[in-house]
Amino acid sequence: MIIKVKKYLILGVKEEIDQFFERAQDHGMIEFIAPHSKKSIEVPAEIQHLMSAMRILRKLPLKKPYIGGGDLAFADETALKILTLKGEVERLSEEKRLLEAEIVRVAPFGDFSMEDLDYLEKAGKREIQFFCMKSAKSHVTNFTDEVIYIGTEFDLDYFITINPEAKHYPDMIEMRIDRPLGELQTHLGFVKESLHQIEAEMKGYAGHLDFLHEAFIERLNDFHLVSAKKELSFPLENSLFSVEAWVPENKTHLLFSIIDGMAVHCEPILVEEHDKIPTYMENKGLQHIGEDLLRIYDVPATTDKDPSGWIFWFFVLFFAIIVADGGYGLLYLGLCVYLKYKFPDLKSSGQRFLKLATILSVACIIWGVLTSSFFGLSISPKSWLGKLSVEEYLVVKKADYHIAKKDDVYQEWIQKIPQLSTVTSGVEFLEKGKVLKAGKWTTPVFDSYSRSVFLELSLIIGIVHIALSLLRYIRRHFAGIGWIAFMIGAYLYFPLTLKATTILNFMGVVNKTTGPEIGLQIIYVGIASALIIALIQKRLKGFGEVATLVQVFADVLSYLRLYALGLAGSIMAETFNDIGQGVGLFLGFLVILVGHSVNILLGIMAGVIHGLRLNFIEWYHYCFDGGGRLFRPLMRLKLKE
Repeated sequence: MIIKVKKYLILGVKEEIDQFFERAQDHGMIEFIAPHSKKSIEVPAEIQHLMSAMRILRKLPLKKPYIGGGDLAFADETALKILTLKGEVERLSEEKRLLEAEIVRVAPFGDFSMEDLDYLEKAGKREIQFFCMKSAKSHVTNFTDEVIYIGTEFDLDYFITINPEAKHYPDMIEMRIDRPLGELQTHLGFVKESLHQIEAEMKGYAGHLDFLHEAFIERLNDFHLVSAKKELSFPLENSLFSVEAWVPENKTHLLFSIIDGMAVHCEPILVEEHDKIPTYMENKGLQHIGEDLLRIYDVPATTDKDPSGWIFWFFVLFFAIIVADGGYGLLYLGLCVYLKYKFPDLKSSGQRFLKLATILSVACIIWGVLTSSFFGLSISPKSWLGKLSVEEYLVVKKADYHIAKKDDVYQEWIQKIPQLSTVTSGVEFLEKGKVLKAGKWTTPVFDSYSRSVFLELSLIIGIVHIALSLLRYIRRHFAGIGWIAFMIGAYLYFPLTLKATTILNFMGVVNKTTGPEIGLQIIYVGIASALIIALIQKRLKGFGEVATLVQVFADVLSYLRLYALGLAGSIMAETFNDIGQGVGLFLGFLVILVGHSVNILLGIMAGVIHGLRLNFIEWYHYCFDGGGRLFRPLMRLKLKE
């Protein structure tokens, strides 16, 4: 939940500054307000060095923790030493790279002495030059006698020339050699040995990670304390200090316990227009997991209602629908059990993430049972698992309805599959509605009915989700009542346009003939009431409510992604199964394994992205202001176990 914060003015004698701020840091429930004229303090170099050194050590192989002890000065010295060694490693690595590249460049000319080369040039009064040339051009070029071929490496030919004076040749690149091959190889060996020694020395500090982390936390606490003290003002020089602060309403009693026995006084003051009020949130259990999810997108404003619980449960629902396979849920659950066994001491965010993954796994299994979907396999309606399926139940009800009405849908299937004309029950209609296609029995009737049911359920979920969003902020936006009516009316009316039979129709809740008539009236009433209420509540600005008509309609249609993604995953699973069965045992096993692995990965990505998107985009439209700033109190950081 979001808890309001109060603004306090704190006054005290100068001698109490250190004790007051140390107590405030220990309690961790006061956010001090920086005056607008004061600039932020630069992070000290010691903290930056410790942070950089820890980042380096985290990439090194694990080593027994250092237990030799030491103070902050020793930690700073160790961090600087690690950074120096890292700099040497980077310098030597670059030098090694350049030497290796140079060796590759001059290797075709072999090893020679630069002193001998200089002597020959001076004594013979000649210029010795080195060249290379593309082999393709070299093969069609006529060279003069002074051009001596040395060898070929990759797609280059190498040459040496001896002339009274330096010369240039077309299409040939002159190579300058400062050090011969032997000298380069000797230097490379020295660099490699130096690099090995320095890397070994740096790895020797791998066990200092926890020691540096402790020092980092201590330095950071000191820095935060100093930064908080910089927010002070001194209305009476060398006598009193003053500072403004935010304190959560349910923590104000702690503020008075901090100043108890001190020459410090606090008083609540009015919040000014330019103040950026922080958002303080307190959640436990599943609500806290929802808070983790909502922070991915934005921080609620202080005017918002905490949407943590709503986001959590709808994200779980959307994820399960998009994955659309109970078998995958079993695999997820197995992985969660393994992680729980492997890491029994997970704390904080790690523990919450594992709990979220476990709940998502269970939700996928439940949805798989409700839709008879496990690894893309065909499950008989007569099996115990098929009897638990809500999807099977609705499809049978739909078939019964069309048989009883003898409507256009029924006549269309009779023309396609004549043997269905003698069927009198929905179960038999589905069983006999099979077609042999490419040597395999398919179920076009069941597939068509189940997909229409799944599509409609996606729209119903969208209507309910957005209606709940409108209801949450109905006091701020009374026109939401009209838009809820509009969505209900549209759901009742548009099946007439699409010539569709809805769940409400074949379940006997709404008559197929009168439902659209009632729905059209509700649409008109909903739009009219939304506009009238908006004009009353917002005056002339209420005319802008017309745009909400398109927005609501588009947002509801966005929930069709649940149907599309769930159906796509199911089709992919079935396809991989069919391919695997047709290519033999061993190869088929690989196809099924790889195919389902890809489908699982895509399902997780789609479930997370679109499961959150429907909350953050479509749902947030009507019940979320956002743009908040998290409450960040002065608090003493502690090293996790």
